[in-house]
Amino acid sequence: MTSTLPPQTAPASRSSAPGRLSGRVAVVTGGARNVGRSYAERLAADGAAVAVLDVEDAVETVDAITAQGGRAFSHRVDLTDPEAVEASVDAVTRALGPVGILVNNAGIYPPKPLAEITIDDWRHMFAVNVEGVFSALQAYSRGMKQARWGRIINITSNSTGLVIPGLAHYISSKMAVIGLTRAAATELAEFGITVNAVGPSLVRTPVKTNPDELFDAVPALQAITRAEVPEDLVGAISFLASEDASFVTGQTLWVDGGLLR
Repeated sequence: MTSTLPPQTAPASRSSAPGRLSGRVAVVTGGARNVGRSYAERLAADGAAVAVLDVEDAVETVDAITAQGGRAFSHRVDLTDPEAVEASVDAVTRALGPVGILVNNAGIYPPKPLAEITIDDWRHMFAVNVEGVFSALQAYSRGMKQARWGRIINITSNSTGLVIPGLAHYISSKMAVIGLTRAAATELAEFGITVNAVGPSLVRTPVKTNPDELFDAVPALQAITRAEVPEDLVGAISFLASEDASFVTGQTLWVDGGLLR
């Protein structure tokens, strides 16, 4: 049977929710470019002041936000250095005020066959993808506990539910993020802090990070058979950062076009 359905295309734009996050200060790790930059810009469009933590210079993200009348701050930090992460709290607070929203987006994704993964590869993957998330969560949740309000959003991956070779260390790290999300949700709920995870599919970004052939193979497995773009994810981040998600915690929201279904 020949399908008569029109091709699936991404909407031309996404609507923000101006004022939804007014008065809030958000931190986005890995927000200098690609998906992290989109998260930062959406939170700013919703009214939050946004600090970008990255090993790279995030001046373009900051300029994009301030050009729209928002408040933004860039702080270079190695998330694998717990002392540097702790120091970033004071820097962000001085620049923008107490942090109430944390988006743990920074991560690495170097595929490698299982037999070729060295212990150093394994440790580096976990240092960035897990320990970096833990350090930021621990450091920034202290102020949230004092304020008795907070939103922590950790970025995982739908690869945790797939059979994909060459990603043993990556999938293991992203499973650990889900476990940390659930555990932290349990311990922080009494302080008015929610902790959730968002799991994207393969995302097509302005800066190429994956082979073109993957963007033919992966979308074909999804219910929505087009490549995911950063704009597909920002609404979920905005929701989980808001008062609308005050009774949602310990969850993983799969924003992957229905690949895991």
